[in-house]
Amino acid sequence: MALFPIDNLEPGMILKSAVCDRSGRMLLPAGIELEAKHLKIFRTWGVSGADIVGDEVDDDSQGDLGDVTGDPSALAAAQQEVELLFIHNDHHHQMIRELMRICISRRVSNAC
Repeated sequence: MALFPIDNLEPGMILKSAVCDRSGRMLLPAGIELEAKHLKIFRTWGVSGADIVGDEVDDDSQGDLGDVTGDPSALAAAQQEVELLFIHNDHHHQMIRELMRICISRRVSNAC
């Protein structure tokens, strides 16, 4: 599950999963259509993003490894490790995607 950054959320989007604050208290359950007031509440409680229905863009951007080559199993393992390291970053951001690609490439080349 990848989070859609708070700055990219818009009224009308549907939550794929519940949104919780930093202490784990649920602010909104899954299936709710976002309204402007919800976005204000998220910012107030320090929510950095939400999982949105129909958000296939996240999965595609994380899978873009460019010129990274190697053993498919080592590549998949490296990608999982790096995704955990970058879990709190905006995966839509071009620089973050590039840093992740470099980290995955280095992990795969060092595994050989």
